[in-house]
Formats: sequence, C-alpha cells, structure tokens
Amino acid sequence: MATKTLIGPFTQLLPMSGLPVKGALKDDVIAVIDQGGILISEGQILTIAPFKDLLPEADEVHQLDEEVVGTPGFVDAHTHICFGGSRARDYALRNSGKTYLEIAKSGGGIWDTVVKTREATAANLSQGVIMRANEHLQLGVTTLEVKSGYGLSVEEELKMLRAIKTANAKTVVDLIPTCLAAHIPPKDQPGSPEQYLQQLSETLLPQIKAEKLSNRIDAFVEESAFSQKEIEPYFKTASAMRFDITVHADQFSAGGSAIAVKYNAISADHLEASSSKEIERLAQSSTIATALPGASLGLGCGFTPARKLLDAGAALAIASDHNPGSAPMGNLLAQASILGAFQKLSNAEVLAGITFRAAAALGLKDRGTLAKGNKADIIAFPTADYREITYHQGQLQPCAVWKNGIKVL
Repeated sequence: MATKTLIGPFTQLLPMSGLPVKGALKDDVIAVIDQGGILISEGQILTIAPFKDLLPEADEVHQLDEEVVGTPGFVDAHTHICFGGSRARDYALRNSGKTYLEIAKSGGGIWDTVVKTREATAANLSQGVIMRANEHLQLGVTTLEVKSGYGLSVEEELKMLRAIKTANAKTVVDLIPTCLAAHIPPKDQPGSPEQYLQQLSETLLPQIKAEKLSNRIDAFVEESAFSQKEIEPYFKTASAMRFDITVHADQFSAGGSAIAVKYNAISADHLEASSSKEIERLAQSSTIATALPGASLGLGCGFTPARKLLDAGAALAIASDHNPGSAPMGNLLAQASILGAFQKLSNAEVLAGITFRAAAALGLKDRGTLAKGNKADIIAFPTADYREITYHQGQLQPCAVWKNGIKVL
C-alpha cells in the first residue's frame, strides 16, 4: 500500500483552488488555511486540511518547524532559455537610444542569437537549458515552457527541440517544449517567408510529431517577423495536425491577437500594443492573455494592459519571457510583482497569473493549485503572511520546494 506523507504545518497555506480562470480577482477570494497540512502519496495530493486533522492519516510526517507560507509551485508559461551566446551588446545599444528594430537591422537582435545557437552543439544547448531551469527552480518555478526558435531551419530547430527533450530528462523541473520555428524569416534561406513556412509545414512539423518533440506551435506575428496573411496557412496546417497554437501577438503593433483568437490559440503572449478592440476580442474568447513584464523591463517599454484585460473578463497569465535579448532577467516572481505594482493587480491576480492561470496557458490541468489529484508541486516561503511574497518583489525567495512530493530545495 502506498505511503501517505504529511507535510506541515504551514503557517498559512494557499491552495489557489476553486477560482475562475477568467476575470478580475479580489484578495478576499484567496482561501487561507491556517496551520495547514498537505497529505500526499505517489507524487500526488490526497488532501489539504488543517495539519492536526491530517495527522491520524499519515504514515510519515515531514514536520515544518519555522513559520512558512505554502503555495502551489509556480508555472512559467513563456521562456526562450534554449540559446547560445549573449546579447549584452544589444542591451547597451538600447539603453543608448537605439530601437529594437534598429539593432536588428544592424546585425543584432534575434538573428545574432540564431548565429550563436547554430554554432552551439546540442549537448551545450541542453546543458544551458538544465542550468537555467535549475535557476528557475531556486525561485519556485516547477513547470517551465521552453521554446525553440533560434535555429530557423528544419535541422537546427530539430536540434533545439531534441536538446530541450534531453534536458527535460536531467532536471526535476517539468519542461514543456514549444516549436517557434516561425520566429522570424531566416536571412540565409532563399525564397519568401511563405515558402519558408511551407517548408516547415511539409518537413518540420511531421518530424516533430514522429519524434514526439512537442505538441505546441508558436509564431511571431509582427511587422518585423510574419504578417497575419503569411502565417494563416501555417496555422491551418498546425491545427489540422492537432498542435496547440500560441502566438507572439501585439508586441509592437496590433494584429497578432486577432489571428490568435481566429485559430483558437491556447494563448496570446505579449499584448503590449493591444487596444480596447483587441482586449475585448480576447475577453470574449477562450484564448489566455499572457503578460510578459520581463520584455517591458528589458526593452524599456510599456507593460501589457493587464488591468484592462482582467476588468474586461479575460484570462491573464504572467510569464518571464526569459531570453537572451529582450528579457534576460528571468525572475518570474520579481517581474509579476512589478507588473502588479504598475497595473494595480491584487495579490490574488498576481498569484493566479503564475500558478493555475499559467498552467491553463499550457493546457495543463494537473498543477497550479493544491487540490486533490494534482501534482504535489509546492513552495514554502519564510514568512507568516502571504502578502510579503509580492511585497518584496522577488527578494523573498522560497526556503523549500517540493516537486512531485519530493523535497528538491
């Protein structure tokens, strides 16, 4: 018979369960269990209740002797942590007044990372993913989406996705791979953007399915990347092949979110340029709006209109966009807390955005809340008041992390 293990008591335990995926949340909706306990077995949660009430059911007890707040493990639903090289030069140029597009035209930007990533071996890429994933784990992230997109050819994109798959077997963090081969049109391939996308549809996507490298397809819909017209046939093919679709949308100009909604994308990410029209369209859809405050901080531009999206009834996830160019920080909690300060988000909205709403943006129903049957992915913070978590804007870091019920930090 499987062993039942009890973890606790948590001074405050925040299950984050029973809350809606869409719309605004007041802090009074957060259920707080004082002196709470979590009963787990075989990596899954059995029961959440006051610690003393669960003691008779436990075969083993992991006693917590300090004051701690427990939350679900964080989910970072948008990162680019598989890459080679650095873009410190780009950052310095931006801070000196050059724009993102000017830097890209002068040889920097995404293409600079493409060159460095192509030069890297699969083993080096995999090791980099493991290192960065473990850094995220130290900050409480137990599930991490990882994109390709710096290969921009069939073989180089496959190299990246294989490196991510290898890394996933060597870190306790769950890595969710996404194919972003439609990041920008490759500079070194002849033909039009449409021809490149057709090549991906005919050659890359079937191979991804054959090797089970990913079930998610992303594309950057923007003036400097792919137009709405160019990307539609690619999305039609991906949909027919039963890939989940996500979109880099409305970062510098509006339009990408309309395509996201049209193709029933699981999420539309960025949205800094979204107007009231785009916000309303997203609110009326099932597509989750994912804010990426790391990109706003890295580029020195405005934030995603998170408050307006929530008030309109949209679902809002928050992700780090950790990448070597526009979002090198990679600290999800710090970024979410800063976004909350600028956009006037409640603690409930911030925490929902990096737990169960972020899980929904990845199509994952078995995490993001501390509920019966879910993965026992748990974080403990060294405080007696959960409000301290966002108050310290990322400086209050977890003192313990459990992944599938096993203490890993």
